Amino acid sequence: MSAELDALTVVNQLRDLAADPLNRRAIVEDQGCLPGLILFLDHPNPQVVYSALLGVRYLAECRANREKMKGELGMMLSLQNVMQKSTSPGETKLLASEIYEILQLAGKEEAEQAEAAAASCQRKAQFFLGSNNKRAKTVVLHIDGLDDSARRSLCEEALLKLRGVISFTFQMAVKRCVVRIRSDLKAEALGTAINSTKVMIAQQVVKTQGGEELILPFQDDSDVLVEENTDIPDYLPEEESPSQEQDKAVTRVGSITDGMGWVNTAANFLTRSFYW
Repeated sequence: MSAELDALTVVNQLRDLAADPLNRRAIVEDQGCLPGLILFLDHPNPQVVYSALLGVRYLAECRANREKMKGELGMMLSLQNVMQKSTSPGETKLLASEIYEILQLAGKEEAEQAEAAAASCQRKAQFFLGSNNKRAKTVVLHIDGLDDSARRSLCEEALLKLRGVISFTFQMAVKRCVVRIRSDLKAEALGTAINSTKVMIAQQVVKTQGGEELILPFQDDSDVLVEENTDIPDYLPEEESPSQEQDKAVTRVGSITDGMGWVNTAANFLTRSFYW
């Protein structure tokens, strides 16, 4: 690992590791990863903060991690600081708020699990945290043409230009993207943004009452207003990331020690760079 690591490179690699559910327990148990992400929440670069929040959100999707995350020194305070900071973009504040809300409930979920069995089944069908938050909603897209990392980068750029997009994650094997957006943003705006790449076509995935999936094309509606996002900083280009493919972006169980070895290097970087 090069000595010229910068904060943005480190936090994006941590975020990519956290995106894999198989890595989340190990990352939280590691002595350097979680404290490092918390440090990044107070970083002066808003792009670093946003990427750190995405990593924390991924880790919090594992229920077994939440109690430890809540008790980690500085976690809740840093999330509050992001929410209250006047310079934080709206999407960043909303993402921090959702994570804070989930961690606040840590420890209570087990006691309520028996009473809320039916509701729990419904929650499992929803991918992102805070899906019951009326300020935000989740849209699942099937994207024809989402074939490689170059196309994924185009898709990322298109989505990040939309005001109201909070976060997203790709499922490259099935050509899908799960997008978390503010409630006032129409799903059609996502389709318009992705279709504007001219090489990909987005359709919405919905579930019937019987649980079956339907893929519905977006109607060609020229009246849909697509508001460009100028608050959120530019996303880290794919070629600057240590990984190139979604399937290779994070370590698998068989190579988790390699990923943690990288994290140890990152932790050393964090120690040297504690004062930003």
